[in-house]
Amino acid sequence: MKRRLLSTLLASAMVVGCMTACGNEAANTDGSSEAAKDSSSNDTVVEEKEDELDYDYGLNVTFHSDEPVEYSIFFSDASWYAMKDTWQTEGLFKDIQDRTNVKLNVISYDSGDYNQKIQLEINSGKSAYIIPKVYDESAYVDGGAVVAVSDYVKYMPHYQDFVEKYNMQADLDTIVKADGKYYRLPGMLEAPVQDYTFLIRKDLFDAAGVDVAAIEKDWTYEDLYDALVKVKAHMVSKGIITEKDYVWSDLWCGSEITDGSGGNLLKLMGKAYGVNAGWAIGNGMIYDRDADEFVFGPTTDKFKDYLTMASKFVEGGILDPETFTQDNQTACNKFYRGETALLSVNRSQYTSWIQNLDEQLGAGNYETYLAVMPKGNNNYGPESSRLENGVMIAQKALDELGEEGFIKMLRFVDWMFYSHEAYDLTKWGVEGKHYTVAADGTKSLMDGYKCGGLGIAGEESDVDIRLEWGYAGGNYWYGGTMAEMTDNFIPPIMDFCNRMNEYRDVAPLDPTYAPDEFENEELNIMKTSAVDTVNQWSLQFITGQKDIDTQWNDFVDACKAARSEDMAKKINEIYKRGK
Repeated sequence: MKRRLLSTLLASAMVVGCMTACGNEAANTDGSSEAAKDSSSNDTVVEEKEDELDYDYGLNVTFHSDEPVEYSIFFSDASWYAMKDTWQTEGLFKDIQDRTNVKLNVISYDSGDYNQKIQLEINSGKSAYIIPKVYDESAYVDGGAVVAVSDYVKYMPHYQDFVEKYNMQADLDTIVKADGKYYRLPGMLEAPVQDYTFLIRKDLFDAAGVDVAAIEKDWTYEDLYDALVKVKAHMVSKGIITEKDYVWSDLWCGSEITDGSGGNLLKLMGKAYGVNAGWAIGNGMIYDRDADEFVFGPTTDKFKDYLTMASKFVEGGILDPETFTQDNQTACNKFYRGETALLSVNRSQYTSWIQNLDEQLGAGNYETYLAVMPKGNNNYGPESSRLENGVMIAQKALDELGEEGFIKMLRFVDWMFYSHEAYDLTKWGVEGKHYTVAADGTKSLMDGYKCGGLGIAGEESDVDIRLEWGYAGGNYWYGGTMAEMTDNFIPPIMDFCNRMNEYRDVAPLDPTYAPDEFENEELNIMKTSAVDTVNQWSLQFITGQKDIDTQWNDFVDACKAARSEDMAKKINEIYKRGK
C-alpha cells in the first residue's frame, strides 16, 4: 500500500521552497508570478515523490514501513544491566519492531570497550548502519566512514522541529567540522540538567555540626574539605572509623576508567575551577575570553589551583587515594557499610545506592542528601552543553541502501531518537502495560514494576523493566524537553535539580574552530601526547607522588615537550581563520 502524509508533504514542500527561494541567488525577489510558478512546481514534484513512498513518516507520526525491513545497530551493553534475550523477544526491540515494522539487528559490545570495538568495526568496513552512543566523532570523519548527517537532517521532521523550537543552531555549530558539516546527530536538551553529584550521609554531617542545606548555595571545595574534616573527627570519636581511615572513597575514577583520566570526580572538580579534567579533559584547551584565544588549560594557574585542592583532600586524610585505582563496587561497598560519608551518584543509580544502604545499614538508621556541587573559582555548574552523545550513520548504509533507502532509514532514526512517542517507549515501556499517565501528565509505573534506571524503587518481587526488557537504558533516550527529562524524577532528585538551577549558573558557550582533515590528524597526534602527560602527572600530584609546589614547572615543561604549545598555536590559527 502506498501512502502520502499531509504533514510530511507540507514540511517537505516548505524545505524545498525555502531552498529555492532562500538559497538560490538567481531566484526572483520581486514577488512575481514566475517565482510562484517555481514554488508550485516544487510542491508538485514533492507530492509525486511522496506518493511513491512505501512507509509512513512525519512530525508526530509513527514511522511504519509497508514491508519488513532490517537495519543493523551497535549497542553499548552496560554490565550492571546487561542485555537479555527478552529485550528482543518481548521487550524494547520487539516493541520497536511491532510499531515500525523495522527489525533492529543489534550488534552488542560491553560498554567498557565499546568505543574501541566499534572503531575497529568501522575502520574495517564492517560497521553497523546506525552507530549510537558516540561522544566524539572526530576519529571517524576524515576517513569517510560516516555520513555528513547535516546534509540529510532536512529529511528528519522530529529533529528539525526540536532544532527550531529550542533554538539549537548555535549549539549545533559547535560540532561543525572544517567542511561546514557535522557528522553526529546529537542528543539535544532544552536546557542543561546536572546529573552527577555527591550523595552525603546527612545524619553524619548533622552530628558533626555541618548543615549542608544551609551552606551549599555558596559553599566551595574548601568548605567541603572543612566539613569533611569535622565529619571524620565525629566518626573517629564514635569508633566508626579510625584516624588512618578515609571519610571519602569514590567511584568512576579508578581501574574501570581505562583512559587514565581520573574520571568523573576530576571532571566535576575541574569544571568548578574553569578547566577541563578527568572525563572532560578533551584536548585540554580552554577559551580565554579576555584574550579571545584558546590556551592549554593544564598549564594555567586555574589548573594548578584545581590540582592543589584535589591533592589537599588526599594529603589531609579525607579522600582515599585508592579512589584512583579501585573498582567501582569497592568504592560503593565502603559507603554501603557506613565506612565513608560521601559518594558520587547519578540519577539512574540513586535508587540502587539507597537500596544497598537499606540492606547494609537498615532503613531508618541513616539519612542522605543530594548536595549541590561546590564552587571553585566560578559559580558555574559542571554542565553547560545542550548537546549529548549522539548517533553517527555509516557511509556503508548509504552505499548499500541507495539514497532513497537511506533516507527511509534516516526517517526511522528520526522517529526512534527524536520523536516524543519513541522517547516515552524507550524510557518507560508501553503505556497501559508498564506505566500509566495521570490527567496532569504525571507518569507512574504500574503495580509489580520498578526501575533502577528511572530511580523508581519497588518491592523485591517487582520486575525491573530495565533489567528484564531493556527500557530506560542509556543507548536511546537522552536529551529532550525539560518535561521529558524530568518526568521520572522522584522528589529528592527533583529537589536537587531545582537547587542546582537556583544556586548555579550555566557557563556560556565557547566559540568553535574547525580543523581540516590534515590539521585534525596533526592535532590528534599532539592531543594524545599532551593529554597522556597531563593525566599521568595529575594523578601523581593528587595522590602525593609528586609535589605541586616544587615540581609544577617540571610539569609545565613536560607538557611543552609533549607539544601542548604547538597545539594551542595551531588551534588559534584555525580559530582566527574561521572568524
